[in-house]
Amino acid sequence: MSAVDDGGVFHRARGRTLDAFSAEKEREWKGPFYFIQGADPQFGLMKAWSVGDCDKGGDEWGPEIRLTEQAVQAINRLNPKPKFFVLCGDLIHAMPGTPWRQEQTEDLQRVLKELDREIPLVFVSGNHDIGNVPTAESIAEFCQTWGDDYFSFWVGGVLFLVLNSQFFYDASRCPALKQAQDQWLDEQLSIAGERQCQHSVVFQHIPLFLQSIDEDDDYFNLTKSVRQEVADKFTKAGIKAVFSGHYHRNAGGTYQDLDMVVSSAIGCQLGKDTHGLRVVVVTAEKIVHRYYSLDELSEKGIEDDLMDLMKKK
Repeated sequence: MSAVDDGGVFHRARGRTLDAFSAEKEREWKGPFYFIQGADPQFGLMKAWSVGDCDKGGDEWGPEIRLTEQAVQAINRLNPKPKFFVLCGDLIHAMPGTPWRQEQTEDLQRVLKELDREIPLVFVSGNHDIGNVPTAESIAEFCQTWGDDYFSFWVGGVLFLVLNSQFFYDASRCPALKQAQDQWLDEQLSIAGERQCQHSVVFQHIPLFLQSIDEDDDYFNLTKSVRQEVADKFTKAGIKAVFSGHYHRNAGGTYQDLDMVVSSAIGCQLGKDTHGLRVVVVTAEKIVHRYYSLDELSEKGIEDDLMDLMKKK
């Protein structure tokens, strides 16, 4: 498929940064703020899962359209506005080179265009976006459609790193691209490690782990050797939290001082959680997060205790 052009509506990451935020202006801590994390709208999976054919069954995605519209409407009603809305991968279900991919992409872009223009979107690549075993071609297509597959940006004194976690999973068909991210990541972690930021946070699609650093290998986590190496790099650099999706259920745990946060999906649920979004409040001392169902966030908004955290300078 050819890359889909949204007409320049979205702030795409280019040159390994996000032009929605000025690094010069955003490097200084200015007080508490919050952002919204979502994951796995994955247009097409609900039908594919229901018919038991995840490879070919995703030929309808009306429910995902409605859920993502509800998510956008809920975010648009929030006051104050979140600093940004990050989507942690699996934007659509159709893998590279499979049917329905362009149609799913166009429908997702149409829905996301309704997000308040003052709330930047941050796109993270998932396995369905670039393939379980990505290639230079599949990554190039993602970059043209959604922006860079890995990049960093600053907001309010906090350094955010967006990673292509498929490189951690299987980079056998694009080893040079993985090597480039590894080198770039080491450079970014050195900045974080020198504590030149209030906090540092990572976004990626596949979790390092679901509950514990020493859990068994699974489709939904990274292998033990990889996760240990990456987690040690992160903790050494002082990364506070890793936010991910992929699991279609809420999960997470801690490793040393690192909070591994796994958020359930906007779209298809594979467990007992609800379609939802995570509200993440960043204060001078800590990062506090809470998962809301789309109905809860739509009807009630953010709870008072989280709002109070943002009033403390």
